[in-house]
Formats: sequence, C-alpha cells, structure tokens
Amino acid sequence: MSIRRSILTRRSTAAVAFAVGLVLTVAGCGGGGGGDEPDKAAKSSVPPDKGEGKGTDSQESADDQVLAEAKDDGVTLVITSANRDGGGFVTVSGKVTNTSGGLWTGGQWRGDEQELQKNGGSVAGASLVDGVGKKRYLVLRDTSGRCLCTKFEGGLDSGQTVDWFAQFPAPPEATNKVTFQVGSMPPAPIELSEGE
Repeated sequence: MSIRRSILTRRSTAAVAFAVGLVLTVAGCGGGGGGDEPDKAAKSSVPPDKGEGKGTDSQESADDQVLAEAKDDGVTLVITSANRDGGGFVTVSGKVTNTSGGLWTGGQWRGDEQELQKNGGSVAGASLVDGVGKKRYLVLRDTSGRCLCTKFEGGLDSGQTVDWFAQFPAPPEATNKVTFQVGSMPPAPIELSEGE
C-alpha cells in the first residue's frame, strides 16, 4: 500500500511541477505588444503560439492546420495540435468560438465528477478515447483537483474566440489516433504527433 501511495505522490508531484513550469512559461512569454496595456488574450492559460513574433505568414500557417472541428449549441471547437510531450503527457490545444447570441460560460464542459466542480467553466471534463486499446484518458489534475487545462474566466461573449489547451496522460507509443470528447460536442478524431 505504501509503494502505491509513493507512486501516486510522485505522479502528483510531477504533474504539479509540470503545471507550474507551464504557468511560468506562459507568464514569461505573455504580451508581445511591448506597451503597458494589459493583454486581452490573458483570459486563458495557453502555451504561446510557435509562430509568435515571426510575421504573419508563419502564424497563419500554424492557425490553418486544423486537425478536427466540432460544433454544438452555438459553440465551435477547433483542435489545431495534439502533441506528445516529454514525461508521458499529451497536450491538445486549439480555439473555441462562441457563435451563439449570448454569453457562453463553458460550465457544461467541466465534467460531472464532484472533484471537477471546483474548476468552473473549463475543459476539465474532456477526455481522449483510445478505441483500439479500449481506454479513456481524463484531463490531468493537480493535487487540489484543478485541471491542467484552460478555464474560461468570465465566459465568452457572442462572437469571441479564445485559445484553449488540455493535458492528458499519453496513450502507449503505438497509439497515434484517438478521439477527443468534451461535453455534448460530437467526438472529434485526431492524430497524435511527437512534440518538439
């Protein structure tokens, strides 16, 4: 029993360390305008675009790569990357657009588990499904039950688009196709790629 607890503690510690590193990276790379005005995109914690600061051509090509798209109840979810990261993680990211006529809070995406209720409007209820291995991977969480994913602080106004991300345990190396699911969105098949 103590070995299992030790393994769980190490995994939790690794997940927290990874989350802290991600937050510090995002905080260090935020902005980009050079001025003192606040960054309007700071509503969600998202790794910076790789094309940032290299001109519009590289950013457009990164934005044009759509792995999957799902629409439901006035919301469009686009997946632009699904990368295996070092340490046994998969980071899925993209954009979400509110196409409804009112405010969208993302509350239906946080999941049904009691622990996830603290995450508010977020991608905490998302999962990756490995159909071949018959396994479902849930969003990673820190020791306080907070997801390693985007939270939609204050919701999205009609017509607003924001970046999002969610991190999952990585399926076995042989698995390169999974299905992303969140809320009542239709399942979105995606292909995993190796991170840089």
